[in-house]
Amino acid sequence: MSGAIVKRTPFFKILIANRGEIALRIMRSARRLGHGVVAVYSDADRDALHVREADQAVRIGEALPAQSYLKIDAIIAAAKASGAGAVHPGYGFLAENEDFAQACRDAGLVFIGPSPEAILAMGNKAGAKEIMREAGVPCVPGYQGADQSDAVMLAEATAIGFPVMIKAVAGGGGRGMRLVEDAAAFPDALRSARSEAQGAFGDPTVILERAIVNPRHIEIQVFGDRHGNAIHLGERDCSVQRRHQKLVEEAPSPAVTPELRARMGAVAVQAVKAIGYEGAGTLEFLLDRAGNFYFMEMNTRLQVEHPVTEAITGLDLVELQLRVASGAPLGLTQEDIKFSGHAIEVRLCSEDAAHDFMPQSGTMARWQMPDGIRVEHALQSGSEIPPFYDSMIAKVISHGTARDEARGKLICALEQATAFGVTTNQGFLIDCLRHPVFARGEATTAFVGDNRDALLAPRPDRGSDLALAALLLYVTNPHAPPWQRGRSLAATFPLGLRIDLGHGVQEIEIVRERDGSYIAARDGDRFSFVIDELSQDSIRFHHDGVMEHAQFLRDGDRLYILHRGVMLSVRDLTLAPPESATAAGGDGKVRAAMNGRVVAVLVKPGDKVAAGQPVMTLEAMKMEHVHTAGVAGTVSSIDVAEGEQVTTGKIVVEIEAAA
Repeated sequence: MSGAIVKRTPFFKILIANRGEIALRIMRSARRLGHGVVAVYSDADRDALHVREADQAVRIGEALPAQSYLKIDAIIAAAKASGAGAVHPGYGFLAENEDFAQACRDAGLVFIGPSPEAILAMGNKAGAKEIMREAGVPCVPGYQGADQSDAVMLAEATAIGFPVMIKAVAGGGGRGMRLVEDAAAFPDALRSARSEAQGAFGDPTVILERAIVNPRHIEIQVFGDRHGNAIHLGERDCSVQRRHQKLVEEAPSPAVTPELRARMGAVAVQAVKAIGYEGAGTLEFLLDRAGNFYFMEMNTRLQVEHPVTEAITGLDLVELQLRVASGAPLGLTQEDIKFSGHAIEVRLCSEDAAHDFMPQSGTMARWQMPDGIRVEHALQSGSEIPPFYDSMIAKVISHGTARDEARGKLICALEQATAFGVTTNQGFLIDCLRHPVFARGEATTAFVGDNRDALLAPRPDRGSDLALAALLLYVTNPHAPPWQRGRSLAATFPLGLRIDLGHGVQEIEIVRERDGSYIAARDGDRFSFVIDELSQDSIRFHHDGVMEHAQFLRDGDRLYILHRGVMLSVRDLTLAPPESATAAGGDGKVRAAMNGRVVAVLVKPGDKVAAGQPVMTLEAMKMEHVHTAGVAGTVSSIDVAEGEQVTTGKIVVEIEAAA
């Protein structure tokens, strides 16, 4: 493009075609540079923080992404109505959709990202691999042909050799991706990947790749401008993943040497220059144990994990995007890029790690993030987390002079974060950061799978957790004797409590002694507590000679506790009737495990099913979740239809148990 006349395209108001934390993140940099900001929202986000913080906001449709955030016409109309001159897509939704970029161009709007041609060339996984091959970049063996028939896909997978990866061509974030171990599992995995890809990106096309065993996931951040300049900003290590979605990202990678960084960076820059790429982009690679790297895909957008690159370079990547989109040169050469220290980011998600990372939705009753560390979020106490979008609700980012310092800061910050009301992966993230394999910098993409039992194991001091929970249930009960500092005139009679800490019902007795202390007894174990201070939301107490502090929230028979960095959710079942086997489907009724949309009914009335057999697939927060039969028998009723939105606990399939 050298020698070409480059037209500057100034803009003064930016519409952000996204939601949540990334919308707020873009607003922050845009306003600092003097731009007005416009939000868009679905019916589910009418009261969301990004809507209230914007200068203007425009409704674009109903709750489901296909009815709102994926509606190109509605977003273009919102930009026109608000007087915006530019559109920032954020990440996810339409960020890598060439039709959206083209629609912005046709409407006279500046698309803050690469050209439609570049998105088409590099955003499509199959096309990107062909470009990389022509440039001499090593790629993972696979199939990216136009024939997508079931028979051809199975034949190609067999030719590649199992295990294989199925990947949606049109997007990322782990959606539309499946690891398939053998030919027998391939048809169901292919159907599921296509369905998920269609729902998330509007395109069911997939490619196949040979699965590289236990690699590192390394990505290179690049930037280009319309003047022909291109640079890289180093690498990020995104190996700690679940469901092929990243949980922990860091820069620099513990596995990348300066020499390897230079080689990978040079390849990435060569690629973006070859297609005249403009804006922010990321080339993703698999790095094997021998130091060989293989190109996977290019993300033609800003990444979720861009803050770790900002932390070690001192650059504002959104500011660079806005500068490049206006037609200005980057103003940076490769020699200008300096790296300082180490940064780590974790994705705080509304999900239950102990139950296969099941997405969670509902009301965040109390939300308080730690001071002194970067947190990207769009929540406050009382915010609703809808079931229609991604489960990530916050990003917590630390920076230190060395990796251990950054890791320690991040652990301390997560221990102080308060998220009561909706289950999150807070404790799981802390355990990941503390695990010896991660601490040594040796985590690969197999880290979570290989260490799942250890990462999900109950804490060794679970007995004292139960005792503290019982104590708090007792002293916060409105009918209990009020707590008073000091000695009691008389000891109380033992009070039996039945509580559920998520691992089954536990029986605990609470007694207040004459000296004012409390004894919690369970299965012969006795735990003694002395309460020093008790308020509506916190307690300070002595236990085993050590003063400790915990935050809590009482909500009916539910109690939330943050103690030593672990959030506990406790139910008081003392007055509740005994629970039956219905929750596990033992009554033959399959119930929705979350709020979601029915995407596949896998059985029909009259079918014989075995216990554990898949019967229905629900989609929640952009991920599919298979529901199985709780008993063997005959399907007697299907109570929902494909496409129907269901709530948690709704009966979806009924099975008459075999005699």
